[in-house]
Amino acid sequence: MTRVLITNDDGIEAPGLCALAEAAVGAGLEVTVAAPAAQSSGSSASIMATETDGRIEVERRTLAALPEVTAFAVHGGPGLIALIAARGAFGPPADVVLSGVNHGANVGRAILHSGTVGAALTGALNGARAMAISLDVGMDPESFRWAAAAETAIALLPELTARAAGTTMNVNVPNVDQPRGIREAALAPFGIVQMALAEKDDRYVRLAVEELPLVTTEGSDAAQLAAGWTTVTGIDSVTERRLDLVIS
Repeated sequence: MTRVLITNDDGIEAPGLCALAEAAVGAGLEVTVAAPAAQSSGSSASIMATETDGRIEVERRTLAALPEVTAFAVHGGPGLIALIAARGAFGPPADVVLSGVNHGANVGRAILHSGTVGAALTGALNGARAMAISLDVGMDPESFRWAAAAETAIALLPELTARAAGTTMNVNVPNVDQPRGIREAALAPFGIVQMALAEKDDRYVRLAVEELPLVTTEGSDAAQLAAGWTTVTGIDSVTERRLDLVIS
């Protein structure tokens, strides 16, 4: 049976996490849930944690909808969770890491900052196959199609597991009743939201999240998602770039 770690960056109480766990259990997968005890969005692949005497705090939890599933709330971010899971912190290391379902899209090169994506990349770097799954709810959603996004992830699992260990997929699902289908897409130059400096003085700064103007790169994940498609992008973690230095 395929062993699956399910995590996220929205926290152990997030509805998207529960929906993903329910879909994975329904597909007959061996599921362990380990997620941040608190909201950890924007944590990228950080391995910072709350420690006491060098020990990372972990709490056993029971998911109301899935009381039989082993679940942990970790006082650290999703990247850390994926790392310690690969070292056996929650039982045998997972074959697959599923991270999500995230509250909001993760598209473009701005996924560098995403804790959802950071967990998937960390899992893949440590030998698993991994998928980050996000639901494009926008800034003011009226409803959330968590279950549909989770089922999309499970439907894509055969494509993921057919590929080599270390493969990572970034999946974004439109928050609509009838998505147009699934398309592979390149990363947009940035994303669909950005952090802006809202206020500052000599003692502090305050940030705000702003939607970017709808100027999308044709064929990119942001453009395809805006057009109603579920997007799939294969991504890598840190890689080197040859500089061909001339040093005298």
